Amino acid sequence: MKMTNDERLKMKEEQTYHIPVLLMPSVDGMNIRPDGTYVDVTFGGGGHSKEILSRLGDGGRLLGFDQDEDAERNIVNDPHFIFVRSNFRYLHNFLRYHGIGQVDAILADLGVSSHHFDDSERGFSFRFEGALDMRMNKRAGTTAADIVNAYDEERLADIFYLYGELKNSRKLASVIVKARALQKISTIGEFLDIVKPLFGREREKKELAKVFQALRIEVNQEMEALKEMLYAATEALKPGGRLAVITYHSLEDRIVKNVMKTGNIEGKAEKDFYGNVRAPFRLVNNKVIVPDESEIERNPRSRSAKLRIAEKVGSEGRD
Repeated sequence: MKMTNDERLKMKEEQTYHIPVLLMPSVDGMNIRPDGTYVDVTFGGGGHSKEILSRLGDGGRLLGFDQDEDAERNIVNDPHFIFVRSNFRYLHNFLRYHGIGQVDAILADLGVSSHHFDDSERGFSFRFEGALDMRMNKRAGTTAADIVNAYDEERLADIFYLYGELKNSRKLASVIVKARALQKISTIGEFLDIVKPLFGREREKKELAKVFQALRIEVNQEMEALKEMLYAATEALKPGGRLAVITYHSLEDRIVKNVMKTGNIEGKAEKDFYGNVRAPFRLVNNKVIVPDESEIERNPRSRSAKLRIAEKVGSEGRD
């Protein structure tokens, strides 16, 4: 039976959505026990969750978090699985709701799925025309268009500098404010017409990627959500429990590294009365784990991925 072009496209999209980055290293790093309780705070296409579920037996359970309604299409039909339609910043609340005290391991893959980048209606990529949206949760309020039309010049410059690490952030903000005074910016095309002239052709794609990254982070409050999730995860893990996090850019990687090394976002080591460092985690891999060449070839978007794994220490491990 021949497939139609639409069917082929849908199949290709599903396969793309399902390519999990650093699958085996991350799930192996969780130290799965068949009867343990686990959380995948970034369910997405369900790739990591399916691998975790394949290792569970009687008494084992997995909670999968995702705020995006598209992820619900990938829900796994498994008695050990509970899907939570929510932002992972509410990890603590939903564990309590499901009567779960502490868990054995937590996995977070912080990447935006290929599905989102390839969906022109979501506005995540400058490769397509469409609404300037970028919301992970389409029920949420603020869009990227709201931000570029409403934020004052200084606040816009801060976003591009802090979240995009763009050196010309002030110029970028100034040009946007001047343009929106003449006409509201609603689409990706309109936005690109304004900002593209600021970048040389040889670096245009890299710089535009940074601009879109900065807006996406602000729209979805990604840094705040990440901080809340990491603190909640620290509390939720049992002694000996594992935290495995895959990051894709330096901002989030720095936060994850600091929490794993010191227990706080700033990376300031806290000491007890005797001068011993009090850290909630022991690093499992001192050197970050990155995709090998074959994985990068299969999935080029995995190129910037970094995996860090840490183990929660018991109270005796802190003194």
